[in-house]
Amino acid sequence: MPVISAPYEINVDDLFVDLAPVFDVHLYLKCEGLNLAGSVKLKAALEMVLAAERDGSLTPGSVLVESSSGNLGIALSMIAAHRGYGFLCVTDSRCNPASRRVMESLGAQVHVISRPDKERGLLGARIDYVRRLCEYDTRYVWLNQYTNPHNWLAHYRHTGPAIAAQFPELDVLFVGAGTTGTLMGCARYFRERERPVTVVAVDSVGSVTFGGPALPRWIPGLGAGVKPRLLDPDLVDDVVMVPERDTLQSCQAMARQGFMFGGSTGTVVSGALRWLAARPRDERLTAVALAPDLGDRYLDSVYDPEWVERHFGAPQTWDEPVPAEPVPPADQPCLVTSVG
Repeated sequence: MPVISAPYEINVDDLFVDLAPVFDVHLYLKCEGLNLAGSVKLKAALEMVLAAERDGSLTPGSVLVESSSGNLGIALSMIAAHRGYGFLCVTDSRCNPASRRVMESLGAQVHVISRPDKERGLLGARIDYVRRLCEYDTRYVWLNQYTNPHNWLAHYRHTGPAIAAQFPELDVLFVGAGTTGTLMGCARYFRERERPVTVVAVDSVGSVTFGGPALPRWIPGLGAGVKPRLLDPDLVDDVVMVPERDTLQSCQAMARQGFMFGGSTGTVVSGALRWLAARPRDERLTAVALAPDLGDRYLDSVYDPEWVERHFGAPQTWDEPVPAEPVPPADQPCLVTSVG
């Protein structure tokens, strides 16, 4: 067994789950939560921190500050603790209590924003708060995951190549859209390869990323109240918008088979199932979806029946398959805007 000296040196990048036994669909799920930070965000966090050290913006005595709904905050908490920096995570009321506890246990401070900006929602209010902190105290260093090119470079350098190595005949890749760092990194990587790969973005209904109306969202992770500046829509072949009820349904269906994934993963899987269900029945595609995180941090939300009923009403029969929605032609994004 290898011996490590830094917590971020553990990061399994080559494990895939065959979801056919769960959904009777040919779909492979790339597990990105098998590291000590518990999510895909470890890659971007480490890439951004190392770049900031190289360019001199991050020095001894600096305090990292970042806006995060949870997973990036945990990754930065771990890295900051190991490399000797302070860290302040600015989150909002949707952040899972378990994620806050993890960050605080790693020595980070967590500030929770509860009042949304009138036009840009909670995310806009979080970003404004971070900007004010940096203007007030020069010790704070904002990596700014929303504009930092090292966010997507991490996935261009690591995630995309890992998928291609396992599936050289890949036909379609499903990636969730948050900051769009993972989406853009993978899309750019596969655009440079000779074999064409269809890149499908999966987002939550209520997110404004792909032009839909802003609506209340309860599950942290994917979606945005402010259009991501990293996004290049020309690199995306199709878009599927997923109601959060379907996210819950996919999570519960996988958990019934022993696979406990997070809310972001449930959204991506649900979107992939919708897209694949609309394809010709005799078409056999090699399809991969990215699972950003595991389910342990969602015990107080996605996997809590009282929380689910409070926000979504009485639970559905979770073992029923996710219903397929019509998907427009490949040159038109799929924007499913029904809620519930």
